[in-house]
Amino acid sequence: MNDAVAVMRTTITLDPDVEALLKKAMRERGVSFKDAVNQAVRAGLATRQTKVRPFKQRTMHLGKPLVDLTKAMALADELDDIAHGWLPPR
Repeated sequence: MNDAVAVMRTTITLDPDVEALLKKAMRERGVSFKDAVNQAVRAGLATRQTKVRPFKQRTMHLGKPLVDLTKAMALADELDDIAHGWLPPR
């Protein structure tokens, strides 16, 4: 850490799972609690600065439907009822 940078001292309350993750990072990296927290905060905040392209769903024209879809949901409900045994098969 740069010696010219002011240090802020604060108290935080950690959830048990976060505490466990920090202790694991301390063991694995051989760093102090302070260093583990600083690294985790830097890594977490750094990912928010990168821009992520918005998701765009690709679509394509499939042409006219080959069957009448005006009652498609009613048919789906009936088939579901038959599959569950609530209606007898036709």
